[in-house]
Amino acid sequence: MVDLSGNDAVSSGLARHGQGSGSSSGGGGKKASKKPRNRRGKRGRRKRNKKHNRNNRTPPPYFPPEAEEGNIEYKLKLVNPTQYRFEHLATQLKWRLQEGRGEAVYQIGVEDNGLLVGLAEADMKASLKTLRRMAERVGADITLLREREVDYDSDRNTRKIAEVLVRKVPDDQQFLDLRVAVLGNVDSGKSTLLGVLTQGELDNGRGRARLNLFRHLHEIQTGRTSSISFEILGFNSKGEVVNYSESRTAEEICESSSKMITFIDLAGHHKYLKTTIFGLTSYCPDFAMLVVSANTGIAGTTREHLGLAMALKVPIFIAVSKVDLCSGGTVDRTVRQLERLLTQPGCNKVPLLVASPDDAVTAAQQFAQSACITPIFTLSSVSGKSLDLLKVFLNILPPLSNSKEQEELMQQLTEFQVDEIYSVPDVGTVVGGTLYSGVCREGERLVVGPTDDGHFLRLKVGSIQRNRSACRVLRAGQAATLALGNFDRSLLRKGMVLVSPRMNPTICCQFEAAIVLLFHAKTFRRGSQVTVHVGNVRQTATVEGLHGKEELRTGERAVVRFRFIKHPEYLRLGAKLLFREGVTKGIGHVARLLPHPSPCPSPCHQDQNADQNQNLQGH
Repeated sequence: MVDLSGNDAVSSGLARHGQGSGSSSGGGGKKASKKPRNRRGKRGRRKRNKKHNRNNRTPPPYFPPEAEEGNIEYKLKLVNPTQYRFEHLATQLKWRLQEGRGEAVYQIGVEDNGLLVGLAEADMKASLKTLRRMAERVGADITLLREREVDYDSDRNTRKIAEVLVRKVPDDQQFLDLRVAVLGNVDSGKSTLLGVLTQGELDNGRGRARLNLFRHLHEIQTGRTSSISFEILGFNSKGEVVNYSESRTAEEICESSSKMITFIDLAGHHKYLKTTIFGLTSYCPDFAMLVVSANTGIAGTTREHLGLAMALKVPIFIAVSKVDLCSGGTVDRTVRQLERLLTQPGCNKVPLLVASPDDAVTAAQQFAQSACITPIFTLSSVSGKSLDLLKVFLNILPPLSNSKEQEELMQQLTEFQVDEIYSVPDVGTVVGGTLYSGVCREGERLVVGPTDDGHFLRLKVGSIQRNRSACRVLRAGQAATLALGNFDRSLLRKGMVLVSPRMNPTICCQFEAAIVLLFHAKTFRRGSQVTVHVGNVRQTATVEGLHGKEELRTGERAVVRFRFIKHPEYLRLGAKLLFREGVTKGIGHVARLLPHPSPCPSPCHQDQNADQNQNLQGH
């Protein structure tokens, strides 16, 4: 936009210059004063015009140049293309949709180098009409996200650029699925917020919206989540919300949705921290939503949950809830607390307060592109304030992995992580988890393990369900439940994997990890015992030794050898590792596996029953 302050300065300068020349010419004769005044006037006008042009000329705004890969396409205009050109444009749109796993963003009125040229109203309407025809050709719908004026040249009429979301119509359950872990202190309003989003009804101020999310009687009685639950929120191809307010079952939501948000509701109380860490490491969330109560601010486990998400490199955004209970000053104070926390040297985040739909669109795009951007929403589950902004954000939020990475994972051998185990009447044993790599189909034969003695057992996959609806094919990165028929449930445990028989999985009782000790009350040395979390694996391990050091203190790094105390586990090189015991905390990654061909030595089998009881109590 034109800088009006610059024009005011030029105008005042011109006024002063005119007054000066008038006074100098007033003293002489008419003929003598005319010639010098004309010369001075011409020079003055030239200088003034140059100065005016310099002040009035603002550099044209730019986007980054268009990338050949990815799901973002720049188009200057799409006015009356020929049939050959139209077919080429439709093929190009199909490629962008494939890159975005069913979603693409078109910037209309922008050149390939990123220059924001803009279009007149007639050309913009014609371009959007052509884009709608292109979307219909490839089986997609378009949604106008926003229009912006581009007026960097005062000689031109006002022009606009348009940002359009193109999304494929759902077919054969191949919807885009994003997992969002919900973190936050106890009583911050996590379950209530999810209940409002997924049920489509506002809360009554006493927690009515959260009742459908609880799994146990004591959760209903106390109002506190102690287990991991899942809730879904869908968006159709036009960007409209699909939830239980219009659909009776999860299957109907899946059939109507092109994009699915799966919320993983985690526990906020400190005594359920083990369950919360398991949910973060095992279910591989794409994003994390940290819920902070506006009236209590940063309290309890808020900092710890933020630290866990950052340690596991999960992008995080923040929802400040219960703003209906507070004054504007209290809400502003909580937001300032969060901004100070996020900008500290340990976090190095850039807070972005979302106050309008335009902010929500910008936040969603920048959030996916840069790990340091942290959007902040201030909302209420009772009054409904700013809930629409959160829905706009979730609707536009793109996946972190592109189609090429997805294809590479699907080309690998099948590997399914077991996170939950059930016994369902008339169905038999059912396991829930995430397909890490490959493709899994109904009737496929796999092996499951490792057992306590380090072996793998054969089984057959009966049926598959995603988000409580039947599914024939499961692809890498998707979460589902698999029915295993009459397979003995007692042979299964959390932390196992279902893999292809062609895979030669490496199992180990001992492994080495490069770690950094985040906190320890005294010193971390050989013989220390900690609970290790690696993906869906959670087991107590003993420190066998530290390379080059005798002990570790807070903030120090080392390569440490761990030994599981109970049974062997299947691990992957480079997998993120998190360990804790009391106040001791550390993070790192698996650096080396020490496989063993025979069952684990006797220490792995000690106190088996006691450890089983401990695991049961944790859930």
